[in-house]
Amino acid sequence: MKDPRIASVHPRRVWDSRGRPTVEVEVTLRSGLRGRAIAPAGVSTGSGEAIDRRDGGSRFGGHDVRGAIEAVRTEIASLLFSRDATDQEGIDRAMIACDGTPNKSRFGANAMIATSMAVLHAAAAASDLPLWRYCSGETAVQIPLPEIQIFGGGAHAGWRVDIQECMVVCLGAATFAEALDWTSEVYRAAGELMQRRGLLQGIADQGGYWPCFRSNEETLDALMEAIARAGLRPGKDIAISIDVAASAFGKSGRYTLALDGSRLDTAGMIELLTGWLDAYPICSIEDPLGEDDTEGFVDFTARNGRRCQIIGDDFLVTNAQRIRKAAADCSVNSALIKPSQAGTITEAREALDAGLVAGFGMIVSGRSGDSEDLTVAHLAVGWNAGQLKVGSFARSERMAKWNELLRIEEQLGGTARLARLPFFGEHGIRSGLRRGV
Repeated sequence: MKDPRIASVHPRRVWDSRGRPTVEVEVTLRSGLRGRAIAPAGVSTGSGEAIDRRDGGSRFGGHDVRGAIEAVRTEIASLLFSRDATDQEGIDRAMIACDGTPNKSRFGANAMIATSMAVLHAAAAASDLPLWRYCSGETAVQIPLPEIQIFGGGAHAGWRVDIQECMVVCLGAATFAEALDWTSEVYRAAGELMQRRGLLQGIADQGGYWPCFRSNEETLDALMEAIARAGLRPGKDIAISIDVAASAFGKSGRYTLALDGSRLDTAGMIELLTGWLDAYPICSIEDPLGEDDTEGFVDFTARNGRRCQIIGDDFLVTNAQRIRKAAADCSVNSALIKPSQAGTITEAREALDAGLVAGFGMIVSGRSGDSEDLTVAHLAVGWNAGQLKVGSFARSERMAKWNELLRIEEQLGGTARLARLPFFGEHGIRSGLRRGV
């Protein structure tokens, strides 16, 4: 191994996929080797996640990051000088202690996660290993099953539909490359369908189509039709995954679905979503209830947890303690892992490990405001999470991750295996196929 001690930590302001400033950090080791990473940013955020440091004011709509950059340039750089980059936990714990706030608001989660990821990249470089292999050690890994957005909605698409994301999961694909082939056909078919019907309004934040549907169910119907038009079988070859992101339109057990013109209580929301599970081949539902509706999560999971992944995002915010409590409460059976929600690689890994111990399905995820940074693609493989969600099958900041996984699959050669969803067997989705093809 080359000398892994840190010689310098250099921040710079770069730009994310929304054209907003974000933080990039470059860590240089005494050996001359370097690691570099860019902090992503979310727009649909949980109240319990780590907080980005933004400058406020009128400059760039308040989104500038000069304060976060200065925190890296001064305090964080001084704190990390001469430390061993392979001591990821020690470095992350030192940053957490020096920040001294419960939500990382002093340094900023953007400053801390960019630094933490850059340290990880530098350590992998010192070990002369690709990042995924450095993270996995000697453990055998699988290529994550991709969860890819076709239609965007909610806060990501001007609320044209209430559902934040409508995605596909290629259950029947033999390889990652085949999963992308199938997704490409569905994405193309969906675009042609929208164009022909005059429903296409543009492209959402994460690259999915921005449609003008008359109801939330029409979104699901359109995706079913796109899958069939692509020559694939809904529920056999391809399943549907939805991110309801219910915290964005629900609070205290009250939910307002503007597109459908309906106001529902928790029981009504559970009934609605259960009806969708009966009608469509849905394999995953993310944040089906608001983050403050714990009893609703418990009831929904008790009713539907044997037939699909029920994923906590805003509900769990990549927090190991919350995941352990959710496992004890049986409030979800799966968890999203967003390193930027936690603020450090160490905390994100702890959250993932807590989910694996609980037997949860685990999904490493990017954010809606992303960049060309490839870290999450490598983490999904190296941590053997089994699933990856980074947006749609369009826009280069999304395709960079999918293309990187093609390279990793190639590197693994004959040992490459595409992961499978938990809870499902070879006979397809257990929910109803009343509208299946």
